[in-house]
Amino acid sequence: MNLFGPLSRALALGGVLMCAGALPVMAAPADIALLKTYLGTWKGTGTLTGAQTNPVTCRMSLTSGNSDKVNYTGRCAIAGQSISVTGTIAYVDANQRYEAVMNSGVGGFRGVAIGKKSGSGIVFDLQQRANDDAGNDISIASKLTLTPKKIDVVFHATFNDTGDTIDAKIPFSMN
Repeated sequence: MNLFGPLSRALALGGVLMCAGALPVMAAPADIALLKTYLGTWKGTGTLTGAQTNPVTCRMSLTSGNSDKVNYTGRCAIAGQSISVTGTIAYVDANQRYEAVMNSGVGGFRGVAIGKKSGSGIVFDLQQRANDDAGNDISIASKLTLTPKKIDVVFHATFNDTGDTIDAKIPFSMN
């Protein structure tokens, strides 16, 4: 089975980069300062495995947004396809956690990843089940780990009707 047709939809659903939106923010200065340490341009390369194996190359830009949010835009090239996402990351005092909301140009997907402090960084988890543009029922697990001077993305998707899987691990470094 060639999974790279629905691959772009699955990755967009899972939020390889994760996370935009209008989140209410009243974060403590330390929470805002931690987010701001990730401002800049990031580049990542990794491998996507499934029925086929392909290299993945990504770029991500994080910039200051309104109300102490961090905006991001990202693009990945996989198997001759391009996937783009945009979003916002913020600390939401009311929920006592970081939240990252993602919008994707593929299928109009919008998802929310929950983030928690872990050591000197932040770990975001996204667990979701959805249908892609082709009607595939997909379970997605994605983790975005922000650590000083490094961002790691780990992605797993299972096509529930067939049991086929797609996995990716993409380490990012400041460009």
